[in-house]
Order: sequence, then C-alpha cells, then structure tokens
Amino acid sequence: MATPVLHLALIPGAGMGHLRPFLRYARLLVHHQYCRVTLITSHPTLTLEESELISSFCSALPQVNHIQFHLPPVDAATAKVTDPFWLQFEAIRLSDHLLSPLLSSISPPLSAVISDMILTFCLLPITESLCLPNYILFTTSARMLSFLSCFPAVHGSKSSASSASFDGEVLEIPGILPIPKSSISPFLLDPNSRFANIFMEDSLKVPKLNGFLVNTFKELEGQTMEALNGGKVVKGLPPIFSVGPLLPCEFERKDQLGTTLKWLDGQPEGSVVYVCFGSKAAMKRDQIRELGDGLMRSGSRFLWVLKDKPVDRDEEEELDEVVGDDLKESMKKQGLVVSKWVDQGDILGHKAVGGFISHCGWNSITEAAYNGVPILAWPQHGDQKLNSEIVVMSGLGIWMKSWGWGGKALVKGEEIGEAIKEMMGDESLRLKAAEVKEAARKAIGVGGNSEVTFKTLIDEWKKNNVST
Repeated sequence: MATPVLHLALIPGAGMGHLRPFLRYARLLVHHQYCRVTLITSHPTLTLEESELISSFCSALPQVNHIQFHLPPVDAATAKVTDPFWLQFEAIRLSDHLLSPLLSSISPPLSAVISDMILTFCLLPITESLCLPNYILFTTSARMLSFLSCFPAVHGSKSSASSASFDGEVLEIPGILPIPKSSISPFLLDPNSRFANIFMEDSLKVPKLNGFLVNTFKELEGQTMEALNGGKVVKGLPPIFSVGPLLPCEFERKDQLGTTLKWLDGQPEGSVVYVCFGSKAAMKRDQIRELGDGLMRSGSRFLWVLKDKPVDRDEEEELDEVVGDDLKESMKKQGLVVSKWVDQGDILGHKAVGGFISHCGWNSITEAAYNGVPILAWPQHGDQKLNSEIVVMSGLGIWMKSWGWGGKALVKGEEIGEAIKEMMGDESLRLKAAEVKEAARKAIGVGGNSEVTFKTLIDEWKKNNVST
C-alpha cells in the first residue's frame, strides 16, 4: 500500500500577528515527508509588510501551493466598522460563497483545513458541507481560548456547555484562574458591538471543530491546557493541542536588520531594553514622548521600534517630528530608535538584550519565552491583558496594572523609568525567565510535548486520510 500524502490547506486571517504563526507552522508541515501544503491568503493584504512576508515565504518554499483569495472592496460606513482588520474580515465574510468552490477544486483533494479562529463563522459551514476536517490554529494563548469558549457567560447566555459565571467583576472559569473584568476588552463587554457578536457566534461553534492547535507549551500554560482538555472549561470541546512556541524562520529576515544587530553587538551583555508594541498598535505622540523620557530616566541602553500610526502601508515621518528635537538628540547617546519592521527573533536572541517592553501580543510573548528575556507588560488592546496575566503567572515578567489599557491614560516618564529599573534590576526575574527559556526549548525538542503533539497530529491526519 502506498504511503498516504496529506494535503493541508492553511488559511490565515488578517494582520501580521495572525500571518506569522501560520507561515511558521506551514514551514514545519512542508518539511515533513507526508505533507503537501496549500496556503490561501486574502488579496489585497492588510499591510505592505504582510504582502512582502508572503512573497518571501513563497520564494523560500516554492513547493507550497499559494492561492490568493481576491476580496471585494468594503465600505466602512456600510460595515459599521473603521478598524482595517475588521474591514478585511467583513470583506472575507462577503466573499465566503466563493470559498466552497475554491476548496473543492484544489488538487489533489484536501485532507484537512487549518484556519484562523476569526474565520470560523464563515468557514465551518463550508468545511462541513465538503466533509473536510477543520482545525483552528489559535494564534493567541490557551487562556484566551478558555475565555472564548465560555464567552456567552459574560452576557448571561446559557447557550454553551460551560459552567462559567460572570458576576460583573470577575469571570469564574472552572479549572483556571478567574479573569477580571478589567482584563476583558471593552468592545467585548458591549453586547451590541460587532466584536461581541462575532465572539458569541464563534464560541457556540467551537464544539463543532475537529481540534485546536495552540501556539503555546505545557510549561507556560499547562494548567489551562489540562482544564480545556479535561472538559472543565466547556464540556464537549474538541481536542486542544499545544504546538508552540512557533519560532521565527529564515524567510522572515530583512536586510536592514544588519545595522540593528551591529549596534547590539557593541553593547554589554544584558544591558539593552528592547521596546516594541507590534505591527498594529500605535501610541499617541504625547505618550511616545513620555516613553522616550522614561527610557532616558531608566539609565538603560535601549533599542526602540517606534510607531506612531496604526496599520498603514507606506507612511513615514522623521523621528524629530514624533519625539521632538531635544529628546531625539539626547536619545542618540543612550539608544537606537528605528521605525522599520525588524526581525524580533534575532533581537530577542541577542546576548545584549536584557529586557523587553511589550504590548504582549502573543507572538512577542512566545518569542521572549524562547529566548528567556524578561518582559515589562504594557497591554494596548484586545487579548493583551489576558496575555499579560500569563507573563506574571509564569514569572516571565512584570505588569504595571495601574497603567490600564494603552492610550486610555497618559503614563508619565517617571513611572516608566522606575518600572524599567525594576525589570532590569530584578535578578530573580532574570533567573525565572531563564527557566522558562529552558522549558520552551524542551517543548519543541526531541521528545518534548509540542514535538510529540506534532507527530500525533500527523498520525491523526494520516489515519483520517486512509479512511476516506
């Protein structure tokens, strides 16, 4: 009997934070002897960076079949949203009738679909009609998955199989630590918001999926993974697999990084604070100036990836226009400020980096964990407070909860400077981060939990492929 060849379609959502883990997982699959991969991406992409990353991925892995799913333009007024991320999602929803013929026409026939959680609403009916197993690559934490699974409880609905309860201040979820109301995005607390409606719809469909692949590892979120798989959070959930940390790949590197690494090479070991708030978040200018002041007050060297605009394609401004001439000149003596996308994996892995001020996007947390870099959490929106809770619970970093959501209140430079000193001066934090690093590397090493899980999934797909 011939060895079965698996054909897996990966369908990421919009945004770099969603695209990167999909491409990293696709690379793992491509290098497995049984797997053939088709990557389906939306066109146009949300940002120029996404388009460039996809192009680099396809050049590095030409054996991947890349299909562009062309989207119609969506009017923001009609969609009643202005966020580019959600406009992209609306465009996909309006085109979902085109996905069924696309998936059914792929040759050889697909063995399974691995899609983004944000696409569950429109994809699940299609994969069910085609009798295709549908797995979700969950691009954030298992804690966030727990929250999503029992989300109806937040608005008093009894329509899920969860015994979670929300008293208005704390969401009690069986098997895991409670989630404070303050950690939940305000958009999700408004029952009339588009965001809350999507969460409600998706949470009810979770049990119909074939499984979740979560970019996490046992030592980081073991208790939560146990609760999910043990039926404590929601009865009847599909299997939850830890497949992380999903690491940066060669195709993600950019040429301009050489200057950044050269600067780091000249700094003492563990002396540099890396500052980055991801590809989507942008600070207001008054907060940017306070952050710059705080970095100077901390006395630490710093590498700051500065962004003062939300998702955009090409817009740039000179540094002095953003932070002011005086601060710009003083910062030159103590740090390096860049406005272009950088290879975060190489930066966090550099011996000179001893701390990370982060918005706590999940990719950033897993990369910091893999490299054992302590985090000063400063969540800006979305799932980032829930992720910050994991940073604290795991001992990977600290979180100044009084700062609230990014942009809601101005955090002064004095506070920021003191918090940086605390992070950089805490030896116990550094030791704990080193333990997390060891656990992350063990998870994806030979015989590690995530490595074993990868093989388990391949075996499951092979078995299903033979039976069909």
